[in-house]
Amino acid sequence: DHWLGIEPVNGRDVLSRVLYGSRISLLIATAASLLSLVIGIALGVIAGYFRGWVDALISRIMDVFLAFPLLLFALALAAIVPDTFFGMTGDTLRIAMLVFIIGFFSWPYAGRIVRGQTIALREREFVDAARVRGAKPRRIIVRELMPNLVAPILVYGTLLIPANILFEAALSFLGVGIRPPTPSWGKMLNDAIQYYRVDPAYLVIPGAAIFITVLAFNLFGDGLRDAFDPKAH
Repeated sequence: DHWLGIEPVNGRDVLSRVLYGSRISLLIATAASLLSLVIGIALGVIAGYFRGWVDALISRIMDVFLAFPLLLFALALAAIVPDTFFGMTGDTLRIAMLVFIIGFFSWPYAGRIVRGQTIALREREFVDAARVRGAKPRRIIVRELMPNLVAPILVYGTLLIPANILFEAALSFLGVGIRPPTPSWGKMLNDAIQYYRVDPAYLVIPGAAIFITVLAFNLFGDGLRDAFDPKAH
């Protein structure tokens, strides 16, 4: 009846909680990755194309965000967020908070990659040809640069999701993520600590779920990188 067993004491089905926890972890990781990519792509392209003081300003902002103690900020913010905020409550509020923390404060990683690629592309012949034809910067960015940035952005996005899965699991493990009874892989690991001597499977199963999911995304990202960059072989 219970393929992966049941939890100690309360008797909840472990398989059901692992599957439901995967939905929470993937939702938060994917949404946070999209948020960081949108901000990073926009500011990275602007900095790389316009250069000068615009590039210097955005680069300094990136440095500030990269030096930000993200984990400590997440712990502090989770402690002061009220039960109701902007009409959101419960799991919706916690998910929105985690997406904001992870996504908004991790965009400089994507921004630096996009900025470097944009600097290299803006000197290419097809961009010079577009300038000669009288194309405005907006058209050059949208029609000339962005199609050539799709490959590195897609590869980085697939590698960013597993990192965010681990970060969300760490926050839930520390008790500032999704609140019980909603399952989360990190929270399941935390609950298993007191029972691992009696029931080690309770600790191994959510850990294995995190390991397999992160490994799958990393292998997928490596495969995309090899497919889009055959010269790397």
